[in-house]
Amino acid sequence: MPTPIRRALLSVSDKTGLVDLGQALAARGVELLSTGGTARALRDAGLEVRDVADLTGFPEMMDGRVKTLHPMVHGGLLALRDNADHKAAMDAHGIAPIDLLVVNLYPFEETVASGADYDTCIENIDIGGPAMIRAAAKNHAFVSVVVDVEDYRKLLGDMDQHAGGTCGKFRRKLAQTAYARTAAYDAAVSTWMAGAIGVETPRRRAVAGRLAQTLRYGENPHQKAAFYSDGSNRPGVATAAQLQGKELSYNNINDTDAAFELVSEFAPKDGPACAIIKHANPCGVARGETLHQAYARAYDCDRTSAFGGIIALNQSLDVQTAHEISQIFTEVVIAPGASAEARELFAAKKNLRLLITEGLADPLAAAMILRQVSGGYLFQDKDNGHITADDLEIVTKRAPDARELSDMLFAWRVAKHVKSNAIVYVRDGATVGVGAGQMSRVDSCRIAARKAEDMADALGLSAPLTQGSVVASDAFFPFADGLLAAAEAGATAVIQPGGSMRDDAVIAAADEAGLAMALTGMRHFRH
Repeated sequence: MPTPIRRALLSVSDKTGLVDLGQALAARGVELLSTGGTARALRDAGLEVRDVADLTGFPEMMDGRVKTLHPMVHGGLLALRDNADHKAAMDAHGIAPIDLLVVNLYPFEETVASGADYDTCIENIDIGGPAMIRAAAKNHAFVSVVVDVEDYRKLLGDMDQHAGGTCGKFRRKLAQTAYARTAAYDAAVSTWMAGAIGVETPRRRAVAGRLAQTLRYGENPHQKAAFYSDGSNRPGVATAAQLQGKELSYNNINDTDAAFELVSEFAPKDGPACAIIKHANPCGVARGETLHQAYARAYDCDRTSAFGGIIALNQSLDVQTAHEISQIFTEVVIAPGASAEARELFAAKKNLRLLITEGLADPLAAAMILRQVSGGYLFQDKDNGHITADDLEIVTKRAPDARELSDMLFAWRVAKHVKSNAIVYVRDGATVGVGAGQMSRVDSCRIAARKAEDMADALGLSAPLTQGSVVASDAFFPFADGLLAAAEAGATAVIQPGGSMRDDAVIAAADEAGLAMALTGMRHFRH
């Protein structure tokens, strides 16, 4: 039978649930030890608390930096209760066992997120807390260690089931959670410090996440999966509030992230915009005078692919747009907000997930991208490359007119979010053909044009909307064939990075076809 918990040390920065826990422990006959603000909060609630300083015989010193780093504390946590030598040492030095440790750490991550200066961040690195957590977790055969508020109720429940003690299985689970917390904390400190001192490729890089959702499966039903958040406040799928619908799946989360990152390229002040995503690739992106018009124009790029897709909006969802969206099967709608009328209308669509982000992601913000490969990891900066009209080099005899230039810049933003090889046709602020993920760039040109032809037939148009369009390529044209395929589809202007050994031949082909062409000097591979 587990030994009942008789003494507990509580030292927390987050006071949520502290008083209720203290009262529950006291009611179960547990002696409470504590420090600083935690002790004051418990005393203010009328609880009897013994100061750690009274236990150690040393006052808190050096602005609280030194208070629990003492043999009276660590001996009480680390001593093996069934080891005769340990028991003799405890008796000889007057060390009493500590059966339960409840600690959550200085708010280092929150301090960094607030934009605090270097010295303030350093002061919010907890030392005593992680030391105690690791000690208690190592000795989980005898000591329970709790680092998360959500485990308070589980702790009390386990104590009630085991005559005031805890079972070994529960203590092992608490210990694993504790080590994961200190690992995540150290990862946050080391990652912040690398950035603060300008170390771009640190010798060791640690990452950590907190479980946000256990998923039914991964990309396929035979794959196990879970969703972890990185603790950042960046608006997006990880921080959004889901107002309705089934739980998000692995593929939903991946595709919704792709959709929201794309639509965030278009600031609300510049007008409504909509992006429709299928399998992490855009199948329609458009601006409009209204959100309803932006959605309709995006939908008309590829209605077939839009079925069962993800819709992202850069402005609050209104009821007219919600009504149009509800006419087809849609997996997820993500937007900064939604009117009460729109929410009510969607409420009848039980399987449709509606996510509200309360803002857009900053497309220029720095972030790191992580990908696992066999035996290692690839890290890179997020692709936040951005160009304006002033950055373009016009290399053809004919310069683009104002409409073409606007569409070229729009197409370039979209191409950044299309899997390579990427080709995007745009006309009047809306995609009219998207070619994604092909091994040959010319195939991407032709596939996008063919999709435009199919939509022209479906919409009863006399000609595909690629007639009079502009085309963006995420990387240079290695030969003129891709460029000529775009011209055959009706494109009149091209935006591409340039940099091929055959640029001169491609430029000459553009001149011969009467195309305007601009080089960006920047590519957007997306693999």
